[in-house]
Amino acid sequence: MIAVRIAPDLRMAVVATPTYFSMRPPPKIPQDLAAHDCINLRFLTKGDIYAWEFEKEGHELKVHVQGQLVFNSGTPILKAALAGFGVACVPEDMAQEYIAEGHLQRVLEDWCPTFQGYHIYYASRRQSSPAFALLINALRYRS
Repeated sequence: MIAVRIAPDLRMAVVATPTYFSMRPPPKIPQDLAAHDCINLRFLTKGDIYAWEFEKEGHELKVHVQGQLVFNSGTPILKAALAGFGVACVPEDMAQEYIAEGHLQRVLEDWCPTFQGYHIYYASRRQSSPAFALLINALRYRS
């Protein structure tokens, strides 16, 4: 099998509105999320709720958070956080502009790990079609 990187590394961001955090103290450690309304992600493939993943100084931690809202993609999770419904864990690049504009406040930043970016995997064959080679070249991530 051949793996070709098609996206940059991915980092998550834990965010909520400043108004939300004015009503509850921002979490200092991942376990503090138990005292917050968190907006969950349900995986479409298995139906499981995503356990938020954290890492600090080589110590990995998965936290099952609670909240009234559950979505199956990042966009409605981000919109719910922007509307003040709770704390969200979304890809950093989705939330970056809202953080910069002050609409969202980031917490637990030193706990958020970076994940390896997306790759496309395909079987190595001596003679792949020219169209497939063009597709792979177009998708290849260039930093």
